[in-house]
Amino acid sequence: MKLLGIGSRINHNEFGKGVVTNVTSKHYWVTFIDNGLETIDLDSDFEVIEAAEDDVDTVSFFEVERSLVKILKKWSDATEVVAIADKWKGGKLILEPGDTNLQSKELPIDSFFHKITMVRDRLRVMEQKVNSSNLEEQEKIDLQQYITRIYGSLTTFNVLFKLKTQQFVGQRSK
Repeated sequence: MKLLGIGSRINHNEFGKGVVTNVTSKHYWVTFIDNGLETIDLDSDFEVIEAAEDDVDTVSFFEVERSLVKILKKWSDATEVVAIADKWKGGKLILEPGDTNLQSKELPIDSFFHKITMVRDRLRVMEQKVNSSNLEEQEKIDLQQYITRIYGSLTTFNVLFKLKTQQFVGQRSK
């Protein structure tokens, strides 16, 4: 199947006459005279009025970007931006020793949160390396269980995360 180039004119059974304004790996973006912009499948039922002979790059920038982000997350230790919950922004963590002769320690909660998210990201990388290693399957399962328990130990800090989807998840009870 030869792809239509941008500028091709078509007559679609449902939407009427229109002009192809973009092409992706799965769709034509067509601006129809009576229906405005619509996306239609490449194999949709339509009549070609005039085909524009143009080399078409069927991979959109969005698709390339999405694939690249997915690959980077999977194989690198690049960290995602993780937001601290609004109520903790600018706050401080105060550590009071049990011995009153000792001095307390204060640190910005944002710095502490950054360290926690770095631990989480490094655990994720370790998890990926274990899963892609040449270890025996049972060894992988054993290591994965330790990693899951570590995540579970870190769930205490979930209160700091703005988004629930970025929180630690340990072993769920069955």
